[in-house]
Amino acid sequence: MAPLSFEQVVSSFYKALYHFALSLTGQPSDASDLTQETFYIWATKGHQLRDGAKAKAWLFTTLYRQHLNSRWRESRLPHYELSAVDSQLPVISPTMVRKMDTATVMEAVRQIDEIHRVPLTLFYLEEHSYAEIAGILDVPIGTVMSRLARGKALLRQLLADKANPIANNIVPLSAGASSARKAHD
Repeated sequence: MAPLSFEQVVSSFYKALYHFALSLTGQPSDASDLTQETFYIWATKGHQLRDGAKAKAWLFTTLYRQHLNSRWRESRLPHYELSAVDSQLPVISPTMVRKMDTATVMEAVRQIDEIHRVPLTLFYLEEHSYAEIAGILDVPIGTVMSRLARGKALLRQLLADKANPIANNIVPLSAGASSARKAHD
């Protein structure tokens, strides 16, 4: 069978793919996104399919895999409404945010001891799962989770200290004033 043009593929399979995506997601907007992603992949990789008769199966398989990938990403990095988790967010002043940059964060990461730095780097920078990190480090998953939690706490403290170094060394005015008076008397 001759290869199908992109337009032919879209006109032939869009409706069926959209309905399949809708049955998977339950949301019209998510189904549209999933269908569009599938056709994008077809546009970039569809030319590799040698038998045009298998285009339909290829499209449905690709759509389903994209759906599974998005579900996996959502479970790993869930989306929360800001108002629902507002109380759990750290208090970071706008001044602190302006002062932070990638170099500051990486410098702070390098200051963390290796036992906590390695899991942080593998999870956040290399995007490994807990299970993968456990395998790499040859430790139980619970240990990975514990080290990540401790590493995040250490990193948070280091960044807070860097953002406000003066506040960490201030002597209360009343104590300083009384000390100065005593030294003067």
